[in-house]
Amino acid sequence: MSNTVFTHVYFWLLVLFAGVPSAAIYWLALRKRAMSTFVILLLGFSLVAIAAIVVFLLQSLKAQARLTPSIADDVFFNSEVSIALFLLPVMFCGIGINVISHVLMEHLVETRKRFKSPPSDQDRGSEKSQ
Repeated sequence: MSNTVFTHVYFWLLVLFAGVPSAAIYWLALRKRAMSTFVILLLGFSLVAIAAIVVFLLQSLKAQARLTPSIADDVFFNSEVSIALFLLPVMFCGIGINVISHVLMEHLVETRKRFKSPPSDQDRGSEKSQ
């Protein structure tokens, strides 16, 4: 067993999942001028999934930090600093849920507009031909 959690695979997975995918998603969202609704929804669900993975890794590292003799582990994972570490996935999850709810609200607004608007002449013509 290692003397510190900073050498464990979970720590490096945490660094990887907390940085690379989220930065790529934000870069894509800022770079693209137009995206389909499905892609936007997929990005929102990706942010929520990233948050879940990061929380799992943080919880695992917190449990492993209790078992190691290193004081540095306790400073990061078993003190008040760990609360700050959990704010990152909370932010990812919050943004992801906001993106998902925005897509759903846009869909509901469009559906309501279609329901309220009377059928056009073109729609009536297609009904008569059937």
